[in-house]
Amino acid sequence: MCPYTFVRTRLALEDLPLGARLDVLVDHEPARRNVPRSAIEWGQEVLAVDEVAPGRWRIALCKRAC
Repeated sequence: MCPYTFVRTRLALEDLPLGARLDVLVDHEPARRNVPRSAIEWGQEVLAVDEVAPGRWRIALCKRAC
């Protein structure tokens, strides 16, 4: 559930080097909107948000900020 999804996403990104890609899989529609918005606010790049199955999304992020 949000906001835990973004907290876990942020912790995962912190462990990655600049330029690394992180794919986040979510099955909660508000997370599909909130994770990318929060990532952008934090200075990260959203590469894509794709529906991979009904009600399931992959959010592709690229680490651009520490």
